[in-house]
Amino acid sequence: MVTPSRRVYGLGAIMLVALTICSRNFGRMGDRSFMIPLTVAGLAYLLAIREFLSTARFTKRVIVVGLLLAAVWNLLFLLTPPGPDDDIHRYVWDGRVQRYGSNPYILVPSDPALGALHTPETRAMNNPDLPSPYPAGSELFFRAVTAIHESVFALKVAFAVCDLGIVLVLLDVLRGSRQGAHWVLAYAWNPLLATEVAGSGHVDIVGALLLLVSFAALMRRWRALAALAFGLAVAVKLLPIVLLPLYWRRVRVRDSLLAAIVVALLYLPFLNHGRIPLGSLGTYVQSFRFNDPVFRVLERVVAPQLGAGLAVIVGFLTALWLRHTSPERSSDSFAWPMAASLLCAPVVYPWYLLWLLPFLRSIPTLPLVIWTVSIIPTYYVWYLRALGRPWLVPGWAMLLEYGSVATAAAILVLHRITRPSLPRCSPDRVG
Repeated sequence: MVTPSRRVYGLGAIMLVALTICSRNFGRMGDRSFMIPLTVAGLAYLLAIREFLSTARFTKRVIVVGLLLAAVWNLLFLLTPPGPDDDIHRYVWDGRVQRYGSNPYILVPSDPALGALHTPETRAMNNPDLPSPYPAGSELFFRAVTAIHESVFALKVAFAVCDLGIVLVLLDVLRGSRQGAHWVLAYAWNPLLATEVAGSGHVDIVGALLLLVSFAALMRRWRALAALAFGLAVAVKLLPIVLLPLYWRRVRVRDSLLAAIVVALLYLPFLNHGRIPLGSLGTYVQSFRFNDPVFRVLERVVAPQLGAGLAVIVGFLTALWLRHTSPERSSDSFAWPMAASLLCAPVVYPWYLLWLLPFLRSIPTLPLVIWTVSIIPTYYVWYLRALGRPWLVPGWAMLLEYGSVATAAAILVLHRITRPSLPRCSPDRVG
């Protein structure tokens, strides 16, 4: 009889082979040689999740071997150059201009007068005709890393360290909640970490680490740290702002004020005539579109700015509902509001789902786990762009992506109706 441990070993081996092949074809993102092995890895990951759900505990050896496998395939992607126009080239530019005393929210990289500031890596950045859209927390992170070594590889290493930090914090969370330590593999094995953190290098992983630290601090009732880490996560990217209702009456007013003051201080270096510049954030909302079926409908009846506001409100209301229905907080309540907001957003890139990964370890979050795999077909757009086709996700890809999530959610609801005893949330609860 094949034991669950051996099945997990087998699935890990499949993922190692598939992601090794995928890493060697990383420069051909969206091509068949990239998509097929990545899809195989995604399916193996979902089968591993099934094993994690059906087995209460795995041995320490399984966890250690699983983490070592993840380290190997992430190292392969780490040693692979990112795409020529990946966002990480913008990160290098933003860090570089800050160290030269300039403001990335004001400078336009394509300005001929700034030619001397460019390096071979920064000349490859995307959207060079726009200033930076990233919040102050991200900008200061770019500055700190490039001060140590100015390169895309240095930033990728920094992101890999954040990935490792999530693993360590998550192990502590699982131990404190008496949940099986094997759930750390539900995070570490997700293929998006290989492609979007070790491969392309996206700053979202920094925010995800800070948000998980905030969650862990709430578990230990370290309220000041919880509020501060949450504020810093919002300062990396704005997505977790929808989680504000979850902190109501769980952190003290003075802790909230401390977090607000720290975030405000982060913006001081970027003030422009006493005003906080937003860079190209307005242009992002007005013009950028990707993988946005819900926003596409909203945009037919409301202005883009209002549609983006509605996406935030949806996430906020989801958090309010979970705050009301779950007096004992679970990791699910951190995942669903962000997912609801993303569902209605004008842009849903695969790396945006990195924010959800540390909180997906229960039956109620299965639709979101599936989403992290069903989003893989959107990479096909990179191949289409190489052929000169429009930057547009094909209808069949969005149907497969969101149809899979909707089907999983419907099955989960039916299962809960027919079996009311199905647990509503994971054991890692917070008072």
